[in-house]
Amino acid sequence: MNRNTGSRKITGLPDGENPEPAARNAGPGRLLVAVYAIFALAASARAAFQIATKFDHAPLAYLLSAFAAAVYIVATVGLARSGPTAYKVSVVAVGVEMAGVLAVGFLGLFDPSALPDDTVWSGFGSGYGYVPLVLPAIGLWWLYRHRSDARH
Repeated sequence: MNRNTGSRKITGLPDGENPEPAARNAGPGRLLVAVYAIFALAASARAAFQIATKFDHAPLAYLLSAFAAAVYIVATVGLARSGPTAYKVSVVAVGVEMAGVLAVGFLGLFDPSALPDDTVWSGFGSGYGYVPLVLPAIGLWWLYRHRSDARH
């Protein structure tokens, strides 16, 4: 008996027995990929606009927005794909995102003059409803739950 469960075929197992967890990019994982894709688009548009129109005002802040956009793009692609390399790329990208949100958030608290204009990660993502702070926590948890995907 062959059964197709999305990205994997399970053979010879009775109904209800699946030795492997669902794929990382299936079910709720698709929602996670969609949210990352929306943030990749939003951060890219914001950074492009800021750099094109007022780069001289706050170059570090706008370059951080561009870096955040690149991290979101890499995370989106890594989460959307299957396989061990994509898993590792996802872990690194989401880990960098978490470190970036925390670093930029604390930098803004302790030295507000360092970033005279907001980035995506300023104020721990307060400009985006703190989603940039919560999203990598959920992403890392999701990746931890699907760490067996790194072996396939």
